[in-house]
Amino acid sequence: MTETPLDTPRTWVEFTNPDDPGERFRCDLTWLTSSWTCIFGRGCAGIYATAPDAGCCTLGAHFSGKKDLRHTASFVEQLTPARWEKYRKGHGKKGWTQPEDDATKTRVVDGACIFLNSPDFAGGGGCALHHLAGDLGLEPHETKPDVCWQLPIRRTFRTVELTDETSYLEISIGEYDRRGWGPGGHDLDWYCSGNPEAHIGVEPVYLGNQGELVRLMGRSAYDVLAGYCEAHLLQVAATVAAGPAGRPLLPLLVHPATLAAEDL
Repeated sequence: MTETPLDTPRTWVEFTNPDDPGERFRCDLTWLTSSWTCIFGRGCAGIYATAPDAGCCTLGAHFSGKKDLRHTASFVEQLTPARWEKYRKGHGKKGWTQPEDDATKTRVVDGACIFLNSPDFAGGGGCALHHLAGDLGLEPHETKPDVCWQLPIRRTFRTVELTDETSYLEISIGEYDRRGWGPGGHDLDWYCSGNPEAHIGVEPVYLGNQGELVRLMGRSAYDVLAGYCEAHLLQVAATVAAGPAGRPLLPLLVHPATLAAEDL
């Protein structure tokens, strides 16, 4: 199924962080109002055709820093053999992390992250830390490494220098598309964010992933974003209501994968 081209036009909105006037958010409304949803275990083909059941967990999770590692470790300590298939390997001599270049990531065992349970594991297939969140009454983004719960939302930072010699920190919130994986992202066998097969969510991203966005932006900034997303969707609805006589639904209004998913 045809993925959305990486150079597709988008609608972006910018606004000052209500909690910090020195920061401005730049958010991709086309992506955040799309119908993308994670389809792991229900149609996800995996980033590599040789490991369809591993989703995007084949490379292991790179920790964003020591804080991320410590946070994840606190939940790893709560995993039991009944919930974590590779419990013994994780507590063996090699542990559950490994170095890669100048970073640390979760150890890769049998071709995937050590926390990935096989589909037929009695304790539940998929991420052991994801299941642990449910056991503890938490959201998955509260127990997993940063990169795991953020994907495929991407947050980036850039200092913007203005002509009056002032500056501000620009925080972009958008789609973690193939380019987010570096040069190798173009070689992935399948990828979800731009694929119509994954644009089947009952809620737009800004609502379905509200917990993740609040953690990335803060509650006040999220509330501002939600208002812009609602206004954007009203514009889309008005365009649709205008019928053939109205303006066409340009890609910058509706994510192309969301449009394509409506025809599935």
